[in-house]
Amino acid sequence: MSAIRSSVRVATPLLRACRPNAIYRGSTGVCVSTARLQRLPSKLAQSTPAAVRCYASSNDQANSKTGLYDLHLAKGAKMVSFGGYMMPVQYSDLGVGESHKWTREKASLFDVSHMVQYHFTGPGATAFLEKITPADLQALPPHQSTLSALLHPETGGIVDDTIITRLDENKFYVVTNAGCREKDAAFFTANLDAWNNANQPRVDKIELKNQGLVALQGPLSAEILQGVLAPSDDVDLKSLYFGSSKYLTLRFASGETSKPVLASRGGYTGEDGFEISIAPEDTVAVTELLLTAAGPDKLRLAGLGARDSLRLEAGMCLYGHDLDDSTTPVEGALGWIVGKSRRSPPRNDFNGAEVILPQLIPKSKGGKGVTRRRVGLLVEGAPAREGAQIVDAEGQAIGVVTSGCPSPTLKKNIAMGYVKDGQHKSGTELGVVVRGKTRKATVTKMPFVPSKYWKGGVSPA
Repeated sequence: MSAIRSSVRVATPLLRACRPNAIYRGSTGVCVSTARLQRLPSKLAQSTPAAVRCYASSNDQANSKTGLYDLHLAKGAKMVSFGGYMMPVQYSDLGVGESHKWTREKASLFDVSHMVQYHFTGPGATAFLEKITPADLQALPPHQSTLSALLHPETGGIVDDTIITRLDENKFYVVTNAGCREKDAAFFTANLDAWNNANQPRVDKIELKNQGLVALQGPLSAEILQGVLAPSDDVDLKSLYFGSSKYLTLRFASGETSKPVLASRGGYTGEDGFEISIAPEDTVAVTELLLTAAGPDKLRLAGLGARDSLRLEAGMCLYGHDLDDSTTPVEGALGWIVGKSRRSPPRNDFNGAEVILPQLIPKSKGGKGVTRRRVGLLVEGAPAREGAQIVDAEGQAIGVVTSGCPSPTLKKNIAMGYVKDGQHKSGTELGVVVRGKTRKATVTKMPFVPSKYWKGGVSPA
């Protein structure tokens, strides 16, 4: 997939993750620029975030279906095209706002199986992934994850955001955005071919086709997942901290067990939770197990509508809106994804390093700095949507809104966007042009809603 200041950062999906300055996975305007807008029913369109509506395609026949498609329909889902897949935007039992609140107070289950899941293997896998991302993977322990970005070699622009998990010394689990599938595939092929032609032994990439991926999110998530673990696992999820992952076996009501699932603690909502990668043949059964075992008083299905407002409250980016090919990590307020050990020789050889590294040093300290920065905004009056112009105190245009919505939690209008460097400090008063009128907007720190990731202490469950 965006919250995160620790050296280990996880997102889904889905990252997307930008957390407090994180990112996550969404669809990208570049990747799906040929998609045609689909006319949604008026009531659904009104309740569906613009970030979701803009990816709706009129050509349903061209869209793929996740392994949970039939389950979505049976549960009353309203489906839209998103990232090349037919995905649920909401369900008949809860509106988007209600689903958002449910996730914050109890737990929700999101289908994120449209995300692309890979294994990269081989003795050179660490070095290869460090070539195409700025992550310090040499220091990443087994079953720890980090948020990173695939980078263009010439410009340092973000090809896609990604979550990278080390499974063992020579094997990584990598998740990227569905909407960027073709672009990422071409990027991986070009970079991997060049790498394997120059290095031995070779690095291999395996796409986990049809692999299920669900995000269990909310304060009751750990309690729910703990309740369906097979006794033979003898696992206490209190010891699985944010940014960590573990293979788990789940027990069905029949007494039979699932194939091992990879549960990564983190997500795209700012709440405690898990992203669970599931074998294709078990995806439906595991989803039904979680829903049945928890019951509707604790766990509900949730769709793209709630997912978008939740991630925005959590300060997380949606690729194609808040990040794109022309944006570097530093401009996107993601300079922290550049590992400290990757900032000087001999390990400062990642794609785009010659552009990105000078940007990390502000102009005031002799560096190049950047001309624009991503910021969070609190907007008075009408909500600011993507594309709204940001102006300074004199009314001069200094930036643009990239995501915005009314916050169900704060009861205020929140947004993120890019502003001219120097106008990015918290507390700076700006304006946003909404419906022809300039509304007061104040730069604020993200996340808008405090994150509740499980890092030990008092159990979130």
